[in-house]
Amino acid sequence: MATPPDQAYKDVIPLDFTSAKTLPDSYVWPESDDLYSGTDQQSIPVIDLMDPNATQLIIQACETWGVFQLINHGIPQKLVEDVESQTHRLFALPAEQKLKTLRTPGKVSTGYGNPPSQALLPRKLWQEGFTIMGSPADQAKVLWPNDHQGFCDIMDDYQKQARGLAEQLIRTIFIFLTIKVNWFDDPTMCQAALQLNSFPPCPDPTRVLGLPPHTDSSLLTILHSRTEGLQVFKGVGWITVQPNPESLIVNVGDLLHILSNGRFVSVFHRAAVVQKKHRISVAYFYWSPLDCTVSPLLSKNFADSKQVPKYRSVTSKEYHVLKAKHSRDTLSVVKI
Repeated sequence: MATPPDQAYKDVIPLDFTSAKTLPDSYVWPESDDLYSGTDQQSIPVIDLMDPNATQLIIQACETWGVFQLINHGIPQKLVEDVESQTHRLFALPAEQKLKTLRTPGKVSTGYGNPPSQALLPRKLWQEGFTIMGSPADQAKVLWPNDHQGFCDIMDDYQKQARGLAEQLIRTIFIFLTIKVNWFDDPTMCQAALQLNSFPPCPDPTRVLGLPPHTDSSLLTILHSRTEGLQVFKGVGWITVQPNPESLIVNVGDLLHILSNGRFVSVFHRAAVVQKKHRISVAYFYWSPLDCTVSPLLSKNFADSKQVPKYRSVTSKEYHVLKAKHSRDTLSVVKI
């Protein structure tokens, strides 16, 4: 398939990594020199959702880290493994087949390609992505005209299970923050997306990034990956998260950071790349309803205490627009 001439399209088309024997200059990140210089003396909290003290531990992790590993989360391990297998299957397709579902910049937010933020970055990413919002059937039929149903069933089931877990965690957090909203009355109100990521082996991994340092715009993100690569910033350095195959990684996003008036940390994180391993990650992003207000004043205790909010009110829809323009500085833009 010919490369579309428009520059915006070029920004979302990944490199054919299978044929890359050397590292193109456009993929070299000068600041990636410290990718493996972080400390391993700390590790993110591991929380058992069945622990009687789980709520307290989750709140503490949100306040001090903004990220934790969750075990006994209720999503069947077989389903998680099936999602990973189907993700490998997708990215193993020939480049010309995947490009048939290429995302359209500014128009279509689902399908294949680099992150939309690629156009704002100084260098390219050693990564392929595939975004699913709702049913993946339309794109799957293009990828596998005669064999798409298995992919659809597994992704649909996983999204349903991940939404249930996200709602359970958010309800727990909102009770603690004394936030009462009707967001959960209609299952279609809160927005969600499933992001499949591929980080292929790289001939020189210390000079590239899979994903640049960033925070998520979500309320919460639920991540699965069985291969090392996720790094979170803590204190003065980067900490590599050691994955547990039976756990899911949960991190606080910008919208929850705003709702908590900065009490919960929207964690700064990035994805490193390794030389010989093909890393797959599956991220489930969970947002508040597009047109509903997100504000620290939604917390009854906060409003009654007459504290001063650190962030202005914003809707999820508005925040998405700001994030596309300001990237990692967006929280500062809405700070009062």
